[in-house]
Formats: sequence, structure tokens, C-alpha cells
Amino acid sequence: MAFSASDLAQVRFAVSPMWEVGTSFRLLTRGSAHPVHQPWAEQVRPRLATAGLDRGWLAELVPPWGYVPDFLNPAPGGPAPTLTQELAGILAAPAARVRQDLDRLRHEQGRLGPRLRTLYADPPSGLVRLAQEIETYWELALAPYWARIRAVLDADVFHRARQVAEHGTGRLLNDLHPSVSWDDNALRLARRQRTLSRETAGAGLLLIPSAFTTPGPLTRVTPPEPPQLAYPARGVGALWEPRPVTRTDAIAAVLGRSRTLLLTELEIPASTTELAHRTGLSRAGVSQYLTALRDAGLVSAHRTGRSVLYARTSVAEAVLATARP
Repeated sequence: MAFSASDLAQVRFAVSPMWEVGTSFRLLTRGSAHPVHQPWAEQVRPRLATAGLDRGWLAELVPPWGYVPDFLNPAPGGPAPTLTQELAGILAAPAARVRQDLDRLRHEQGRLGPRLRTLYADPPSGLVRLAQEIETYWELALAPYWARIRAVLDADVFHRARQVAEHGTGRLLNDLHPSVSWDDNALRLARRQRTLSRETAGAGLLLIPSAFTTPGPLTRVTPPEPPQLAYPARGVGALWEPRPVTRTDAIAAVLGRSRTLLLTELEIPASTTELAHRTGLSRAGVSQYLTALRDAGLVSAHRTGRSVLYARTSVAEAVLATARP
């Protein structure tokens, strides 16, 4: 894909919740998860099965391999849209756009499932039900882990921005992935089935780091929007590795030992019952401490069916980072 000076001036980054929804769901529905994401997949798969999401709208829209409808990934309007903002973009997708994407999906997969046939017949109503399922999936699979995922994505953007400042855009584009190369004012993607050209793509380029895009980059080309290139973010290999916390006395002096203990135990999101079992604290005490931590912005709560999972926020991660070796 050729670049003019104007296109280079419009290269930008965005962190997109919907790209993480689609790529993470695809990873879960394949026969076996990528080794890096196995700890996360083992926690999330049972929740999806209980909620029936392994056979819902996303299961028909996001096949294990091949094309995913473009209307699922509207171009982010800013550097870090919320899931709510991106769902609004999906709900605003024109009916003709939805049907065009579903026609392509049917051509590649051979058929449309019952939910997608309903969506084809009545896109506005179907998109509302799809958005509701996406919100449920987000709460079950990504929201409890978002602080950790977001930290990796933000670190990648920071690294790339510094790369541009020190070496220029050409170095940035050449360093995204081995299958991506920049030469003679053109961006080339190895093994891409369809040719990229400015005649079939909008101006500029939207670069989206992803924790779950594997093994290589993914693209979305829907003019007049800028083409999107989702690429594997740096640092994903250590995303789910345990982060030891050993020197917590100073933190405990401020928060109290029980609250500090709960924060360290939330290396993996957990329910009140699980935390009580692991720490030896009473359920009532755990509930009281979690409420205080949530009010302080150190913990977030995410409903999963009849239970609630608690997770550390980015603020808590920053506090605990001071106690790591």
C-alpha cells in the first residue's frame, strides 16, 4: 500500500477494546489456546460455557479462522475509546454495510448460523442483541484483566512513539512484525490474501496494538475510514506471569494488613468466597475490605452470573509495583 506525505501525517495509534474482544474470543474458540494465554483461557472458558457464550452471537460472527465482519471494528475516533463508544459505532452501522459483511462471511464459511440470518433480516434489532452479548463477554473475559492488558498496550504505544521521535516512521513500520515491511514509500504485508491499495483504502493508517492478535497482524480496510492494522504488542509474553510482591510492610502501614493481603491475592481476579478461602479471613470481613478498596479505586468488581469477580485496578498495580523486588 503506497503512502503519500499526507498519509504519513495521518498515521496514528489507538487502543481498541473491540479488537481485543474479537481476537480474544477467537483464541478461546480454537482447539487450544496460545501457550502464553493458557492461564487466562483456563479461567475464562468455564465462565463462557456457563453463560452460553460459546454458542451465541459471537460464536457465529467470529469463526476460529478466516474473515471476521468489518462492522465489528469501527475506526476508533480517538487514542483510547471505551467499549461503550465502540459499541455505539457498531449500533450505528448501516444495514447495507452489515449485510455486505455477512454476505462475505457466508461466502467464506459456506453458511450463516441462525442468529446471523436474523441479523441479516433485521440489522438494527440484531445489532442491539449482539451489543448486549459483547458487554456480557467483556465482563466475563476481559474487564477483570483490563488493567493488566491495558498496561501492556499503553507501554507498546509509548515505545513506538519514542521510536518515531528518535528514528522516524519508517523504522516504526519496519519494526511492527516480521511480516510487515516498509520500503520505497510503501507498506507491504506478507501472506495477506487481498492486495492493499489506496483505491480500496482510506487515507492514513491506524495502528492498533493487541494482546491477543496472534500469530501475526490483522487488517481492516473499509473506505473512507483509514485502514486498520492490529499487530501483536510488545511484552505480551509476560502478560500473565506472576508478579511477586514481597515488601508490603510500608503499604500495610497505610492500608492495613488485611486489605494489603487481599490486594496481593488478587494477582488473579477472584470472588469473595475464593478470597476468604485463600486468606483465612471471614467472608464478611473480605466483603467489608473489598468495599473499602473499591471505594478507594484500588479494586474493580465484575459480575459473572450469580457471583462477582474482584480485580486490581491500574492504581493498585502501581502501588504494588513499589513493593516488588
